[in-house]
Amino acid sequence: MSACARERVVVALSGGVDSSVAALLLARAGNPLEALFMKNWNEPLADGSCRWESDVADALAVCERIGIDLDTVDLSRQYWDDVFAHCLHEYAHGRTPNPDVLCNREVKFDAFLAAARRRGADRIATGHYARRDRCADRWRLLRGRDLAKDQSYFLYTLGQAQLEATLFPIGELDKRAVRSLAREAGLATHAKKDSTGICFIGEQRFRDFLARFLPTRPGEIRSLDERVIGTHPGAAYFTLGQREGLGIGGVRGAAEAPWFVVDKDVDANVLYVVQGHDHPALMSTRLVAGQLSWVSGLTPAAPLRCTAKTRYRQADQDCRLTVIEADLCEVAFDRPQRAVTPGQSVVFYAGEVCLGGGVIRARH
Repeated sequence: MSACARERVVVALSGGVDSSVAALLLARAGNPLEALFMKNWNEPLADGSCRWESDVADALAVCERIGIDLDTVDLSRQYWDDVFAHCLHEYAHGRTPNPDVLCNREVKFDAFLAAARRRGADRIATGHYARRDRCADRWRLLRGRDLAKDQSYFLYTLGQAQLEATLFPIGELDKRAVRSLAREAGLATHAKKDSTGICFIGEQRFRDFLARFLPTRPGEIRSLDERVIGTHPGAAYFTLGQREGLGIGGVRGAAEAPWFVVDKDVDANVLYVVQGHDHPALMSTRLVAGQLSWVSGLTPAAPLRCTAKTRYRQADQDCRLTVIEADLCEVAFDRPQRAVTPGQSVVFYAGEVCLGGGVIRARH
């Protein structure tokens, strides 16, 4: 975690406990330190409030407690143009994007890093549960010590320049230790609930929120044999493997079992469903991914045996990675994978090292 003596650090302070403890540890280390709050979303929530207002108040209380200055940088235009607008485009075309990955790539480790450097920062620091080290003249992105909180999956687009410029002060800690340090230091965020939901927007009913930006377009829900068994408010509001919100009651001739989204025909506006959590149509043994990003800056030699995740909470899955061309790869899994979803990220690992990843284009 440590920065070189007297290096100036700007910490990204979100108003949560993780970035609060990151700032606390850096302040104790004695380097010149300033906190910078990112205001990335200006649209009010359904109740008329703005989440960032309460978060910046918490951030200010933390800074006053540990004795550092806090300033705010407005990156809402970058977030809208480079993250949110892209997500809307993906949803409208039947894919399920990952706004956290996009936000890290376009905002936190691009626009924010640039803003910090304009303020004279030698390095930035964040509250991510991740680590970095240097091996054979290359920076490596490592999983956080707390594997239950590890966030390297969301950071796979970081390259050598970003890793060199970034500190992860809590990467060696588990969540319990982070909250304990915050409580002992009297930080206002020590018991604050972890943020969930859409990156920088927060917890909202997803369908209602998305409907504010993508018009509803009702259509049919069909079984794989093309029987119409219900209707949906908009295919964009659903993702592969989803069970909730389908509203399918008893279907004549079908078993009394839950239905799951297995496919979407965007042009025809049809949602396809199957019964059974592990229905064969939900399972894939291969995928193709593009928009590849390698932490080392070097394309892996292929084929490569490694592990991969196609979603954040998934356990590592053994696979063979083959880079087909500069920005396209194929992944063959040792065991079938459930609900591999175009638009999501597949991220590759060699033990504790995050190699990189890409955006899923197709599944087979």
